[in-house]
Amino acid sequence: MSSTATTHGSGHPIQVAAAQMHARLDALLHTPAWSLDAAQTRTVLTQLTTLAARVAELELRVAAHVHTARVGDQHGHTSAAAWWAHTTRQTRTEAHRRIRLATDLDAHEPTRSALARGQILPDQAQVIVRAVDALPQEAEPWVKPAAEAALLELAAEHDAKELRILGKRILHVVDPAHADAHEADLLEQENATAREKTRMNMRDDGHGLTRGTFAIPTEYAAMLRKALRAIMAPKHRTAVDGQAPVPGRPSDKRMGEAFCEYIENYPTDLLPHAGGTSASIVLTIDQAVILEGLAKAGHLDTGEPLAPSVARRLACRHGVLPAVMAGTSCVLDLGRRRRFHTPAQRLAMGIEQGGCRAEGCDWPPGMCHAHHPTPWSQGGGTDKDGDLLCPRHHHLIHHPGYDHTRLPDHQIRFHRRQ
Repeated sequence: MSSTATTHGSGHPIQVAAAQMHARLDALLHTPAWSLDAAQTRTVLTQLTTLAARVAELELRVAAHVHTARVGDQHGHTSAAAWWAHTTRQTRTEAHRRIRLATDLDAHEPTRSALARGQILPDQAQVIVRAVDALPQEAEPWVKPAAEAALLELAAEHDAKELRILGKRILHVVDPAHADAHEADLLEQENATAREKTRMNMRDDGHGLTRGTFAIPTEYAAMLRKALRAIMAPKHRTAVDGQAPVPGRPSDKRMGEAFCEYIENYPTDLLPHAGGTSASIVLTIDQAVILEGLAKAGHLDTGEPLAPSVARRLACRHGVLPAVMAGTSCVLDLGRRRRFHTPAQRLAMGIEQGGCRAEGCDWPPGMCHAHHPTPWSQGGGTDKDGDLLCPRHHHLIHHPGYDHTRLPDHQIRFHRRQ
């Protein structure tokens, strides 16, 4: 063993090598990089990237042993990944991901060897093992090794993102006869998973801005992206703004502005009906704000206040239904001429009541039923003085086991009958 290894003590070769690497890096701790010339910089950076891949494989090799030897059990941890995360202060999610890759590499020796030699990067290795493992179990024994070899060759020319796409079609290269059926099965599985994981979340920050996250199937993301880019197109922007935007890659800000314009201009007659009315936004605004330009806020029927300038603009835009107070109104009192409330009545009730009238209930108007305080069967009329009630409270108001009291502010309090 070399003198360097002796200096750092004897032990397992991997342990000695790790100590030596630490010592060499300690010696470079304060060595500036600015003294490297351009050629040296290119060479060294490439070498370090390769070195990092080789060290990553060694780390994963040891991690696989940690998992097999159940090292975490000695300290009461639930798993090797949990112990590793706690000891090294990495996240549990990352530790579990790397443990999975470490154990996968044990079953993919060609990929592990390529990573150990620095021929591929860790993210490429992960893509390769997942693509090979996704091949049909009933495939001929030679198919998976051939696919792994083909992907390792492709890794020399493609990054992990491109390799992932190629991996989905690798069967077309190694076993074309069964490729189409396998690709169709994979796409069906992906589609089912994507729909199951579809989510959307929006949070009002209380300062006029709503933040959100969403996860949608890729095909819908492609449609949305294409629509937003059409709105950002120079020709469209020239027609709307009078000038084209500065050429360049679409920024997050431009995408956000296009998304707002997309929402504002979506035709409401294409939306489904909710609670007897189309799912359009209703803007309540004083007539004087429009006619005289007064500085008075408007309000949406969902409760959000709007700046006067925004209210005036939305009042004349497609997709927003203005409810101008003190202006010409629809006929809202139909008495006994019809049983069900009209869309105009529903909108008026939503504006005035703000949602379910049950005390403490926050269901919005569009999700409520229109209730006749005096039943239609007993001579009650259909007008805007009805009550908006969510499905549960509409059920309770007719339930023989519950009674209700109308409070001074017109809210309804329910209580179980004795």
